[in-house]
Amino acid sequence: MLKAVILVGGPQKGTRFRPLSLDMPKPLFPIAGRPIIQHHIEACVQLPNLKEILIIGYYPQAEMENFVVTLQNLYSINIRYLQEFTSLGTVGGMYHFRDQIRAGNPKAFFVLNGDVCADFPLRDLYEFHNQRPASALVTIMSTEAARQQAIHYGCLVFDRVSGAVSHYVEKPSSYVSTFINCGVYVCSLHIFAKLAEVFHSKVQEFSSYVNGNGKDQGHIRWEQEVLTPLAGTNQLYAMPVPSWWSQIKAAGSAIYANRHYLELYKKTHPERLANSGVKRGEDDGNLICTIFPDVYIHPSATVHHTAVLGPNVSIGAGVSISAGVRIRESIVLENALIKEHTLILHSIVGRGSVVGQWSRVEGTPSDPDPNKPFAKMENPPLFNKEGKLNPSITILGCFVQVPSEKILLNSIVLPHKELARSFKNEIIL
Repeated sequence: MLKAVILVGGPQKGTRFRPLSLDMPKPLFPIAGRPIIQHHIEACVQLPNLKEILIIGYYPQAEMENFVVTLQNLYSINIRYLQEFTSLGTVGGMYHFRDQIRAGNPKAFFVLNGDVCADFPLRDLYEFHNQRPASALVTIMSTEAARQQAIHYGCLVFDRVSGAVSHYVEKPSSYVSTFINCGVYVCSLHIFAKLAEVFHSKVQEFSSYVNGNGKDQGHIRWEQEVLTPLAGTNQLYAMPVPSWWSQIKAAGSAIYANRHYLELYKKTHPERLANSGVKRGEDDGNLICTIFPDVYIHPSATVHHTAVLGPNVSIGAGVSISAGVRIRESIVLENALIKEHTLILHSIVGRGSVVGQWSRVEGTPSDPDPNKPFAKMENPPLFNKEGKLNPSITILGCFVQVPSEKILLNSIVLPHKELARSFKNEIIL
């Protein structure tokens, strides 16, 4: 029997994902028509012996409840959300809920970070872990990054034959290795003995200070306090994977992840993709509108037959797209209204937003450099050294009103704003 744990953090995290995370928890933001962590769950339910999925985080129970109930009914598997009493670091929550994870004595359990997206090869990862020596406590899914980018991730040095990790450093200050941690693991139940050691050393340290260090004594950092000491002890292993992987930190990475999940649907869920082709007229029954693959359209969305969508477009529930609209490389969230002859490029349109006719909403893509092998998404800060906004995708928060015949370029609009003019390279507060 196997279990899976998905770590989703809490509302104080994901600040770079604002304003998209202001009205919904970041793990529930829809990419390719499904919440981010639903892609994790879909990968988990493919495993034949997986009996339970535990989502651990610091979001209020009410924000996650509907999602959990819906998914439990959809996949007929036990899914539970366990709320931390305070922010407990990367795996403090996992240690706090150790009895829930160990219940039923699973042979092993998966741990998946909620802010990554990938073609999750969980079965291969589990088989690889099973073939390691009995001393193996953790197997990391690893991928390769460009040399300059690797230092922004957890870097690991491992034996290419056995997979044994000899060295692990989280975000090193200088080059260590191009192989990085993907935030996807298989763990043996014996890992809790290591977590207990870390916890008890913190309890002693905590009691020796009057005020502690400002964090709860159950606050445990997985990478620095568990993985780094395990390296070189024949208890930590890594399996490199060639398949696609990315983090979702800034909102721009949602567009990039959207493209890859839509591409994955060709193999995993072709029924979710809209038929591609040019619609000749209203009576052409095979197509909703003209579509350049890959495009996801929610069944409840209404799309005018003269609209042109794609590539890499996701249209949410209840969206209305009017005549002559052109959308590419974008996500339109539920109940948005896109009026006639509007152009939307490299943008995210928030829930319930209205974009007036003949308007143009355009952002700058932040894709990895295609000329660099293994290049990953860059996550530049919001502002450059001159204090100017770095070019990025355009984001409309929820319930934003964009009037007709306006241009919105490389801008971020906070929720419930009613714009009166065009904007370029601005944050509209």
